[in-house]
Amino acid sequence: MVFSLTALLLLLPLFVLISLMIVLNDPSASPLYKQVRIGQGGKPFVMYKFRTMIKGAEQMKDQISDQNERHGPVFKMKRDPRIIRVGYFLRSTYLDELPQLWNVLLGDMSLVGPRPALPAEVEQYTAYQRNRLLVTPGLTCFWQVYPDQNALSFDEWVAMDLEYIEQRGLLLDWMLILKTIKVMVFARGE
Repeated sequence: MVFSLTALLLLLPLFVLISLMIVLNDPSASPLYKQVRIGQGGKPFVMYKFRTMIKGAEQMKDQISDQNERHGPVFKMKRDPRIIRVGYFLRSTYLDELPQLWNVLLGDMSLVGPRPALPAEVEQYTAYQRNRLLVTPGLTCFWQVYPDQNALSFDEWVAMDLEYIEQRGLLLDWMLILKTIKVMVFARGE
């Protein structure tokens, strides 16, 4: 919580700059995006992100669902037509995730842990996949720093999350945080 509060204060000028970039790129909606996600034990919470998609993108998902590049309950497309121009940059650098430091401060998320899932995704989880919900979700995880995230199946992603849950500790968390910073600097996110 101390880390997230300090980071929020230090990053405030960057938050203003990113918000301005989003508004200039697409003034149709707020630069911040709120979405219900599922946290530890299946508890829903509101997660914050910088907006990277056009207004009404969630409603358009059904129209492009046949283009999903993932198997399992998650929806991912490399060249999603709903993403605004600056959105690709924000996603590749993970800058769109920075408002989740607020979620860390509130206790809904941790710095490291499995990424929080959407309610519709969790509804499709098998009993094995529900084990992702045993811990507080995080800003970063093994999947987040994996060199080619899109090459992983959802089952491989879950296996990585469960491996983290079994091995978690301060040293591993710092290793993942440092790797995440490297991914952000070199814009390797997807």
